Amino acid sequence: MKSSLSVKECPLAKYAEYAFIGRSNVGKSSLINTLTNQKELAKTSSTPGKTQMINHFLIDNSWYLVDLPGYGFAKAGKSDLHQFNEMILQYIERRKNLDHLFVLVDIRHTPQANDLEFMSWLVRHEVAFSMIFTKSDKLSKSKIQQSVQKYQKEVLNYLSEMPNYFITSAQQKLGKEVLVEFIEGMNRG
Repeated sequence: MKSSLSVKECPLAKYAEYAFIGRSNVGKSSLINTLTNQKELAKTSSTPGKTQMINHFLIDNSWYLVDLPGYGFAKAGKSDLHQFNEMILQYIERRKNLDHLFVLVDIRHTPQANDLEFMSWLVRHEVAFSMIFTKSDKLSKSKIQQSVQKYQKEVLNYLSEMPNYFITSAQQKLGKEVLVEFIEGMNRG
């Protein structure tokens, strides 16, 4: 519906918003495309940092799916990264119709400090969020379980409890129905 360089440019806060964020190259755009059954709604790239704006997609004329720029490594200068981070924080702090934030993490990697610090910041600012483990098709079921357990252990060093989480694979469409039902349930509630 609209791409914005700042919170001020975002669409009117007419509908509930469910935003997706994560480190650069975590598979956010691929997951958004899977959730919406559209191959190229969100632009995907093998180069980190493709999403550089706040992108609003109107779903079923009843809620916004919001694609936020990735944080962490990206092919951008330090001033650009600072602007992205400021844009993200301002969006989260100021957008009153943000109902839920989904923090995406690559299930293949060990917990990253900036993911854990970001989740801790969300808790301190009382932002409702869930974790989404991406790229689960790259691991066996036992490795998925081991990875989730590692995350739980590490997250509990930062937070008092493990946030709600989903295990997904954009390639296999794993977790799609559960995630869509979760969003639609919140949107009805």
